Amino acid sequence: MAKRVVVTGIGVISPVGTGLEKFWDSLKNGKTGIGKITLFDPSELDAQIAGEVKDFDPLKYLGKKELKRMDKFTHFAVGSAKMALEDSNINVEEVDMNRFGVILGSGVGGIETFEKEARKMFEKGPSRVSPFFIPMMITNIGAGQISIATGAKGPNTTVVTACASSTHAIGDAFRVIERGDADIMFAGGAEASITPLSIAGFCAMKALSTRNDDPKSASRPFDKNRDGFVMSEGSGMLILEDYDHAIKRNAKIYAEIVGYGYTADAYHITSPHPDGEGAARAMKMAIDDAGISVSDIDHINAHGTSTPLNDKYETMSIKSVFGEFANSISINSTKSMTGHMLGAAGSVEAIAVIMALKDGYIPPTINYSTPDEGLDLDYTPNVGKERKIKYGLSNSLGFGGHNGTVVFKKYE
Repeated sequence: MAKRVVVTGIGVISPVGTGLEKFWDSLKNGKTGIGKITLFDPSELDAQIAGEVKDFDPLKYLGKKELKRMDKFTHFAVGSAKMALEDSNINVEEVDMNRFGVILGSGVGGIETFEKEARKMFEKGPSRVSPFFIPMMITNIGAGQISIATGAKGPNTTVVTACASSTHAIGDAFRVIERGDADIMFAGGAEASITPLSIAGFCAMKALSTRNDDPKSASRPFDKNRDGFVMSEGSGMLILEDYDHAIKRNAKIYAEIVGYGYTADAYHITSPHPDGEGAARAMKMAIDDAGISVSDIDHINAHGTSTPLNDKYETMSIKSVFGEFANSISINSTKSMTGHMLGAAGSVEAIAVIMALKDGYIPPTINYSTPDEGLDLDYTPNVGKERKIKYGLSNSLGFGGHNGTVVFKKYE
């Protein structure tokens, strides 16, 4: 019999705030974290805006020597994991650490380190490349460093499915506990990709908003005048735990994870399927996995990137799955405030869904001013609203045609 899985700890580092309280307060109040890039001089780039993390101090979680031997995305990963562990009140001396695992998602891993060391190589020669280059850059190192920092010795893997990475990490960790391979899992994602090469690459694809003169309104999911997504950085981490294990230690429970769906478009390297068919199957799979009907879903945190194609096709996929019930669902895109954290987006948005369930409140999709043809669902425009929610769903859709959906249930 499959085990029930609950969320007992949360850690978040985001452009709208570090720590759950600050993050959630910002979302509820429609506060944006997007501004002019300050991490480097963006003047030669078409897109000069991003969602930078402003209030995270890695020295609270790591020593100076450790920091120098980790990429920024790993700082985020370890920091959010330690936050989540503290929030869960798990005593690592009292649980079986062989049954405490880690699954982390990241789209590009240590790209800041990659750029820095490549520059050294080409400007100063191979002898100047750091011996820590490889273990700082590889995408799996975030999960490895979380286990080293916390002592978690259970199942430990990394998911790299572009913007769906951390949703898949949560879903895969859910499965690990459900089948009895672990009692507790760190599950989430981390990304630190606001670098010259990353921005230049996405600019070359014409994927980013170039609303440089008005950063705060640049991310505008589902709005007719959207012109691309806004790159951002951060990390979201959940502690997933076997329900019986959590009850036995009298844990605080935020929500229950009840469904997971994942599919492929098998269509195009960057464009979603024209009718949202792959995303629709992922949602249907997750709803079926939860053992509920489409009419039970009250809230969807959409992938909602603010790109012309994503928002159109995701809306089509929601309509195809929910039919007559689509108009009764409160949909939002918190990317309107946080920007797009790539591989970390899904986990941060899962946290937003969990808090929406817990508090009975749907944060807004800000910057929504002009309706677009065919995009006519309830996107919670500009102002959040109170609503009792029993089931909430989070979508993530990644380059390569990767789709992931998770369903959470209010814990009562």
